[in-house]
Amino acid sequence: MAPADDASPCPSHRDLARRLDGLNIYLVGMMGAGKSAVGRPLAEALGYRFIDADTALAEVAGRPIAEIFASDGEDGFRALETAVLNGIASWHSLVVATGGGAVTRPENWGHMRQGVVVWLDAPAQELLRRLAADPTPRPLLDTPDPAARLEALLHERRPLYAQADLTVAQQGQPTAVAQQVLEALPSVLRDPTPAPAEPVRLQDADGQARPSLN
Repeated sequence: MAPADDASPCPSHRDLARRLDGLNIYLVGMMGAGKSAVGRPLAEALGYRFIDADTALAEVAGRPIAEIFASDGEDGFRALETAVLNGIASWHSLVVATGGGAVTRPENWGHMRQGVVVWLDAPAQELLRRLAADPTPRPLLDTPDPAARLEALLHERRPLYAQADLTVAQQGQPTAVAQQVLEALPSVLRDPTPAPAEPVRLQDADGQARPSLN
């Protein structure tokens, strides 16, 4: 599995990147939400690397996602997806575009919670419009009524997406959405706790100073 796209040599948001201190950013949302399109300019602005988890998964499996679904079913695909996210979690300073169903497995949340999870929210009509213009095979929408299937998936997954640290309702082009994410990220980051000005004094139950906790 390739580690990720090269990091930008000239990030525009160095201070924010310093505050993130290497935390990965995981973009979640439905297929068609633009996670990859938003993830690339977001990574560039932070001096991070970008990785598309579905692309990494296909590389690990050595076959397209549609073929994995056809031969192994959704359960087989999800198991491989979890293994890929586990590997990604061992890296740092990444913007990760996850698959639309990554949120359905608790194990995946365990990996993603090590970083910052951002939900790119978009209305169903916009998702359908984008998916209709995208030639990428979508096994879960390979039904006689893709619109109804998409609505069912949204109904199932919205409560899971809502567990993200940050929700960004998309407005405009991917670069504009990336800017929305950059502007909102500080609201979910904690400022580092300053070191105490003086050494901490330990006391026992009688108020006497103690040299250590032992």
